[in-house]
Amino acid sequence: MNNSTSVGEAYHVLINLPFRRESYLTSRVLLPTWPVIILFGIFSNTTNIIVFLKTGIKDNVTMLLLSLSISDLTFLVLISATVSTFVIVHFAPTWPWLFDRNVTAFLLYWPAFTAYDFSSYIAVFLGVVRCACVALPLHFKSVFTKSRTLIVLIFILFATICLRIPVLIIHSFHIKTDVSTNRSWLSLKAHDLENRVRINDTLNRNTLPWIAYIVMVVCVVVLAVKLQQTAQVRQSYSNKSSDKPGNPGISAKESHVIKSVVLVCIIFIFSQLPFLTYSTARLVYPDFDQGKRLGHLFTVCSLISMTCAFLNASVNIFVYYTYNSKYRSVCQGARGGAPTCHTRRIPANFMADSQSTVPPRGLGIGANRVSVFDQISVRILLPLSEPDQKKK
Repeated sequence: MNNSTSVGEAYHVLINLPFRRESYLTSRVLLPTWPVIILFGIFSNTTNIIVFLKTGIKDNVTMLLLSLSISDLTFLVLISATVSTFVIVHFAPTWPWLFDRNVTAFLLYWPAFTAYDFSSYIAVFLGVVRCACVALPLHFKSVFTKSRTLIVLIFILFATICLRIPVLIIHSFHIKTDVSTNRSWLSLKAHDLENRVRINDTLNRNTLPWIAYIVMVVCVVVLAVKLQQTAQVRQSYSNKSSDKPGNPGISAKESHVIKSVVLVCIIFIFSQLPFLTYSTARLVYPDFDQGKRLGHLFTVCSLISMTCAFLNASVNIFVYYTYNSKYRSVCQGARGGAPTCHTRRIPANFMADSQSTVPPRGLGIGANRVSVFDQISVRILLPLSEPDQKKK
């Protein structure tokens, strides 16, 4: 009886708190988009992983983008259970649960956002790597090797997990029993929730994210200034006489790489801003929290932040497809599109070796690569040209 009275009083308090209507409307608008965004994100990140593996991990940027796709995919898969529970509770409140719905709502919540933190730190490291490439072009390849990049990624993953340990081990299973129906079910119990969440909020939702955010903004500014300077140098160079050899500034390929990294960083910056804003407000204003006086406003900000997080983990495929020619070529080939034509240099010894059963020496990977069609064409045309040679 006391429990029902306390629940009724709590409900009466909640419905009279400010921003209740805004919270309801935000939920009705944003919650239905979450499954769509997550499904698209799972598809897009799976595509990213396949394409990057097909193109080959030839540099540290590709390695970081592949790691980012794997981490984003992990986040979206793990958070799917939480999202499904929230959507069902909101749109079908009378759904008959056969178990404690907290199991699906919160068991994988903290592991999911551990993966999201890992993605955030990868994005920051990616921005730092490209800034180093611009600032130290002569020493970049010797400093940021693939092996060192892999070591840094492993260290970031290990550090991210360690920082989240207080909340990763917060839950435990126990069995609940209804004496009236003699039915038992699996339930989830949180241990020392308030203190552990406070530690997590201070460290993983404010201090470290703000540091990473500031570093990311600085990297984007540096890269944007470098792109602007390169564009100005090329413009001034094109206005001068064209008989001077050389091409000033960074190459067009390098420019595309920098642009893609800048866009990935900008997506991160805009998607993290709502999260950082409401996390800091939650730490500063105690009433800005779930169940408090500004609880409904907190719900609005949480829903917006979650939506931005899902988008951040899902939309990088558009950047890769726009600015990465190898990525675009693999995608077009997979969907049966028109193949990209590349001019191949036929080696000087190709005609001499064409009569032999041994493949020509120029059939390796690189500039001397020759297609099977070229081999067949030369083998057919070579005998036809022999009468002309005899006449001569």
